[in-house]
Order: sequence, then C-alpha cells, then structure tokens
Amino acid sequence: MREINATQITEAVKEMCMEANYRLSDDMKKQFDICEEKEESPLGKMVFRQLQENLIIAEEEEIPICQDTGMAVVFLSVGQDVHITGNLTDAVNEGVRQGYEQGYLRKSVVKDPLERENTKDNTPAVIYYDLVPGDRIEVVVAPKGFGSENMSRIFMLKPADGIEGVKKAILTAVADAGPNACPPMVIGVGIGGTFEKCAWLAKKALTRNLSVRSSIPHIRDLEEELLVKINDLGIGPGGLGGRITAMAVNIETYPTHIAGLPVAVNICCHVNRHSSRII
Repeated sequence: MREINATQITEAVKEMCMEANYRLSDDMKKQFDICEEKEESPLGKMVFRQLQENLIIAEEEEIPICQDTGMAVVFLSVGQDVHITGNLTDAVNEGVRQGYEQGYLRKSVVKDPLERENTKDNTPAVIYYDLVPGDRIEVVVAPKGFGSENMSRIFMLKPADGIEGVKKAILTAVADAGPNACPPMVIGVGIGGTFEKCAWLAKKALTRNLSVRSSIPHIRDLEEELLVKINDLGIGPGGLGGRITAMAVNIETYPTHIAGLPVAVNICCHVNRHSSRII
C-alpha cells in the first residue's frame, strides 16, 4: 500500500490550474499548426495567425489564454493500492483555490445557481473519481469556459434513430453553436450509457490527445466522417467562414439500455485546456 499525502494533490492541482490556463497542451499546439496549414480562406488564416499570436503571448508572459479561465473540472483515476492521508476532495478544491488566486485567474464560480453569489476563489471544482488498479493517481485538470459549454447538448435518441440519427444530432449541435462556441472547436461526444453517463463521456473525450483516434474501428470511422462534415458547414475560424470549423472530433462510448441511445455533444472552443500528471 503506497501512501500519498493530500498536500501533494493540492500542489499538483494548483500548478495544473495555472499551467492549463497559460499554455495549450502539446497535442493542441500540433493540431493548431496542422489546421492553420489546411485553412483555405484568407480571413480564416488571419484568424489562425491572431490566435497563434495570442497563445505565444500567454505562454511567454504567463497570463491567461482567454479571459474566461473556466470552471475547474478534475478527473481523478485513483489506484486501489493508494492510501491518501487527508481528505481528497478538500485537497483538490484547495489546489484550485490556490491556483486561481496565485495565478491571477478569473474567479467565475457562483455558490448558488439562482442567487449567483460568487465564491471568490473558483471553488468548488467539478470532480470525477475513478478507482483503478495500481498505486498511482492520475490527475487531469480541464478548466472549462462557458461560452462553448453553453452550446453543448444532450439528445435522448431512440434505438431506431441509429447511426444516422447520431450523426444528425452531432451536426445539429455544432451548426446551432455556430460562432458562439469560438471556433475552431474541439467536439467531445459521448454515446451510450444513461442521461448523465453520456455527458461524462463527452466531457472526458475532450481530454483525449487529439492525435489519438478511437481504438474501435467503426467509431474511428465515425470520428473522421463527422470531422469532414462539420468542416463542410463553413462556419470557419472565429465564425467568419472557412474550411476549419473543428480541429477534432473525439468520441467515447459505453454500453446502454435496449430502449435507449443517449448522445451528448460537449463542445469546446479553440482553447481546449487540459493538463495531466501522475502522482
């Protein structure tokens, strides 16, 4: 049994909150370069250049890539052979508090969704726990801005809708989002499970390396087909028209009930922020 002090989690989350808001992950940077090269519209290329310039300034000066520094979403894969000294949830929230305060990141969380009083430290985080084999803890911090979050959708399809219904739902969500989700977007999709499970899958899909396609052949084909169809919508960088509306479509699936076909589309803007560490 390996022992990990909760303070290690706090320190890691603090650093990752700042890291994710100051610089994009390597897979995102690579995809930016690829998509900028593919963009055919002169206006679209100009938008890409401006976004790239913004990324460079943010990283060099350690300031937020975007003014919406997001609500902290944290995925924890906890090894079953780990004993944590201290309260894990409190440790994560303390890391978020420290990261947003020390990193001068905007505090965007309200205590009550109706009364709207700001918590003033961007806590609590949205935390997901998964118990896995081993004696390590994988931490993924994914600050999620709400410009794109508000454009996300859940569809409770009928099994008879089939794959064509799934495609239509995803394309509808992206088309309806249009320029409001700050394209070029990354599209996270969850298919299967239940109402809430498919939404979790879609959120998790956004953290997958953009150069890694699904290991399931027909899902991989669906990712590639949908990326082409989304880019054929012509929304383009900044919503100003062009070839690249989305940089990637990541799909995760889960078994579901014989009577259902849940589909969730979690859209992320061009600032698809995520940082991961193993403790």
